[in-house]
Amino acid sequence: MDWDKLRIFHAVADAGSLTHAGDKLNLSQSAVSRQIRGLEEQLNTNLFHRHARGLILTEQGELLFDATTAMTKRLDAAAARIRDSEEEVFGELRVTTTTGFGTLWLAPRLPKLYEKYPDLKVDLMLEERVLDLPMREADVAIRMKEPSQADLIRKRLMTVRMSLYATEKYLAENGTPQRMEDMSTHRLICQNIDSDQVSAGVTMVQQLMLNDVRSLLTVNNYFGVLQGVLHDLGIGVLPDYVVQDFPDLVQVLPDAESADVPVFLAYPEELRQSKRVSAFKDFVQDEIITYRKQLREKEKG
Repeated sequence: MDWDKLRIFHAVADAGSLTHAGDKLNLSQSAVSRQIRGLEEQLNTNLFHRHARGLILTEQGELLFDATTAMTKRLDAAAARIRDSEEEVFGELRVTTTTGFGTLWLAPRLPKLYEKYPDLKVDLMLEERVLDLPMREADVAIRMKEPSQADLIRKRLMTVRMSLYATEKYLAENGTPQRMEDMSTHRLICQNIDSDQVSAGVTMVQQLMLNDVRSLLTVNNYFGVLQGVLHDLGIGVLPDYVVQDFPDLVQVLPDAESADVPVFLAYPEELRQSKRVSAFKDFVQDEIITYRKQLREKEKG
């Protein structure tokens, strides 16, 4: 089967238009059309339903598109390996993690990674949705639960817990709760229980709400919760990894903690030899070691 025809077919199927595919491939619409007709003749089947609004894949076309998509992903992975030299780390690395962890823990530490690998280009994708690593929606993921997708290399990095925090100013003006029941007189800042988050955080918020909390601010990520706390709006439910970078926060009701939340790093099996992935993995593990050491020193102090 002609590789050029398959490449052009994939572009047309992805774009849903001969014109848009031609623009992407720097080919005329007529040239693209000829290649598609040639491929259909070769396979003796129609690959597209043609109508005024564009092109839709036939059942046979969908089968071929699935195959070319898998081929493209594997070619991209192979190209990534080839671009990685034996001693240099460069090129794009797509990293996905949650908004909270990405903004509050990972991003502040990235200068150390760039200092060591100045030619690295990190595309940091912060969202609660779990991206499909085997289908190469991202190269590396840091998630608050063990990934369930197959064909992934995974490593447990650390454990976090959700706790209650407030500023000294807020507590001086509103008092420090001594019991869970006292939360009824304070404003609670937390993630909405209907938003995407770890189950331990949802459970903790549900327990807090049993105390007739009358004033509430909900945000869809922990970065927003932190901003509310820092601006003295109330007592917030936050992951304990924020304490290191915001030491002026005061933990409230220390016994009111969530269950342990495991943090995992994962990447596809085919990127096992990637220099970029190895560099990022080593960087994160080194930062975790430093983070744990600082926490132990703080607890002793």
